[in-house]
Amino acid sequence: MNRYFREPINGFTHLLGAILSLAALLALVVRTTLTNPSPLNLASVIIFGISLMLLYSASATYHLAVAKEDTIKFLRRIDHAMIFILIAGSYAPFCLISLNGPKGWVLFSVIMAVAILGVSFKLIWFNCPRWISTLIYVAMGWMAMFLIGPLYKALSFNGIILLVGGGVFYTIGALIYGAKPKFLKFKSFEHHEIFHIFIMLGSLTHYICIFKYVI
Repeated sequence: MNRYFREPINGFTHLLGAILSLAALLALVVRTTLTNPSPLNLASVIIFGISLMLLYSASATYHLAVAKEDTIKFLRRIDHAMIFILIAGSYAPFCLISLNGPKGWVLFSVIMAVAILGVSFKLIWFNCPRWISTLIYVAMGWMAMFLIGPLYKALSFNGIILLVGGGVFYTIGALIYGAKPKFLKFKSFEHHEIFHIFIMLGSLTHYICIFKYVI
């Protein structure tokens, strides 16, 4: 920690993520408006874009803030809760646009229910074992595989590679976060900074997939 920022590398990488998320939201809205501007399509990409902004803004605030311990604990709870929001928001375009039917709505409803429970879980029992949180994040993210067949038909091979690739980036990041491997500890760059980079790579990959193959 320095005098002005508590965790500069973690904070500024995700501050960049928040800025890029705003740009991504605008780009998705413009593209959707020009291609297929139905209310559902617009709502889906807006949900995705806002979930990105919430996650990265909360993370940047938590990692940059120099404040009292109680404030830091509160910001950390919000930071972790926003992971569930991002996962749920990432499902919206795939479930509501790509699948566009009962199966998509059922999966999205399940994901939203899990996200609400997950946020409540994090706010109530924040100090649960790290592996429990990691397992829930990963399981929630890979629930899309139950509909891999319909998603493949909707997205094509290239689209499904991006969808799965984003999931792989997120999963690697989650495993690094959960395991805290010592071999990834360097002088000023540790497992947590690497975790942040993999999360950004996952977001970028899913954004490209949605921009090119969903809308």
